[in-house]
Amino acid sequence: MTPRIPKAELPAGMRENLIRQLGAVPEPVEVLWNNPRLAEDNQEFTAKMGAWDAADASLKTFAHMAVAAQVGCSWCLDINYFAALNQNLDPAKASEVPRWRESEVFTPSERDVLEYAEAMTNTPPTVTDELSARLLDRLGPAALVELTVFIGFANLSTRVNTAHGITSQGYSQACTIPLATRTKPFDAAPTA
Repeated sequence: MTPRIPKAELPAGMRENLIRQLGAVPEPVEVLWNNPRLAEDNQEFTAKMGAWDAADASLKTFAHMAVAAQVGCSWCLDINYFAALNQNLDPAKASEVPRWRESEVFTPSERDVLEYAEAMTNTPPTVTDELSARLLDRLGPAALVELTVFIGFANLSTRVNTAHGITSQGYSQACTIPLATRTKPFDAAPTA
């Protein structure tokens, strides 16, 4: 699919840097560059988020993938699966995020994080006091606040990419274990 908004020409240095880092220029960067100030602010905030360390990186990556699977952002699933492998996260777990409810590879903490990501993504959100209390107990307040903001940003980026018509660029094709797909539609009803 072609993005709904034309790609803008990036500065040569930025283009070269992105190709060196990722092997290709990410389409979301090219589309956002139609508004360079917005694109630069987005890149700055994304870089700052990457430096946050109160919450485990694997939990944040898996949470972003859960949001992407629920929203239907194939680009975010693709790049986050690729990133998970480059962060040396468990490829079996990363590949199973889209079907985490049926998978047996996740720990109870990881399952709570994935449930939290989906609950935050529901409209309206379906986060429960019980789920929040479990995560607060397991992660602590600083990590839970960080995870919550990270999931909020994942919702922003997945919804922007989806609205712009941006789809997978094939980053995950370099991964040895294929990315799973959902076996059944998501049930947005909160669990008891």
